[in-house]
Amino acid sequence: MQKKKTTPRNKTRKIYVGSVAVGGGSPISVQSMTKTDTRDVKATVRQIKSLAKAGCEIIRIAVPDLEAAEALGSIKKSVTLPVIADIHFDWRLALEAIRQGVDGLRINPGNIGARWKISEVVSAASDRHVRSGSA
Repeated sequence: MQKKKTTPRNKTRKIYVGSVAVGGGSPISVQSMTKTDTRDVKATVRQIKSLAKAGCEIIRIAVPDLEAAEALGSIKKSVTLPVIADIHFDWRLALEAIRQGVDGLRINPGNIGARWKISEVVSAASDRHVRSGSA
């Protein structure tokens, strides 16, 4: 049997998304994204719990509008997995997601807009110890 070649992992800084260590030599974490309408709290929570049962350790949730951003607080209170809000285009949704208590943000700075908007999101995330990353 031939030995499988593996690519060495890059050295990175360890961060925590909720209680899950990511990077810095931590074990690879299993992440997934919901496919429910985030505004439907019950369906989203049900799907997250199912994913957790299957071994998911971090969950990403799409945040297409303010109603979805406002639902994050109820979702977060109902699940044990760290929640990452997936934000596109509207920096105000990122700010609301932070207020709702998410553990992390995924944003694309190129579609958020002006530099001051990015700075405001980063500052709010930093103040609340929310992890952010870009696409």
